[in-house]
Amino acid sequence: MKFRMKIKIISKKTLPIFSAAFCAVMLAFSHNATALTIGDSQELGFVDPGLPAGDADRTLFVNTMIGLPLGGSTHVIIGPHDNLITRSNNDFGSLPTAVFALNGGTTTIDLGTGLYSYLFAKYDGPNFGAEVWYVGNLSGIITIPATGGGYALSGWTLFGPGGRVPDGGPTVMLLGAALCGIGILRRFIMS
Repeated sequence: MKFRMKIKIISKKTLPIFSAAFCAVMLAFSHNATALTIGDSQELGFVDPGLPAGDADRTLFVNTMIGLPLGGSTHVIIGPHDNLITRSNNDFGSLPTAVFALNGGTTTIDLGTGLYSYLFAKYDGPNFGAEVWYVGNLSGIITIPATGGGYALSGWTLFGPGGRVPDGGPTVMLLGAALCGIGILRRFIMS
C-alpha cells in the first residue's frame, strides 16, 4: 500500500500576506523603547557627587539608597568624599539587594527581560552627581539622558537583583506565537 502526500505550494500572492501577518504578531509582542529622564517616575534617587565611582562604591551607594525611607537621605563618606544619598518619593515596593552586573557608556541600553533592577548613571565626575533609576519593571531597549545638570554622561552601571530569577513570560509568549505561525503555515503547505 502506497501513501501519497499532497503538497500544496503557497502562491506568490499568499506568501507576503502570511509573512506580514507573522511579522505583525512578532511586533505586537516586542518591547517598546523607553526614555528615562532625571527626576522621572522611575527615579530611585540621586547621589551627590557619587565619588569615588568604582564598582564597589556604586554598589554601596545603591544599596544604601534602597535602605532609605521614601524621601530620606544620608551621607556615605568614602575617603575624602562626602556623598549625599537621597531617595526619591517613588514607591517601588520591596526592593531586592543590588548586585553589580555590568558597566557601559552609551545612552542606549538593552535591559533584556527582567535581568536588571537598578541603573546608576554618573554625570561628569564631581560636577553633577549620579542618577539612580529602578528598572526592575522595564525590559528591552531604553535610553538615558546624554547630559545631567549640563554635564555629560560619564558612564553607567546596571545592577541585577540578588537571588531573583528573570521572568520568562514574554519568552514563552513569543515561542507560542512562533509555533502557532508554523502550525498555520504547515496547514496551508500540507493541505
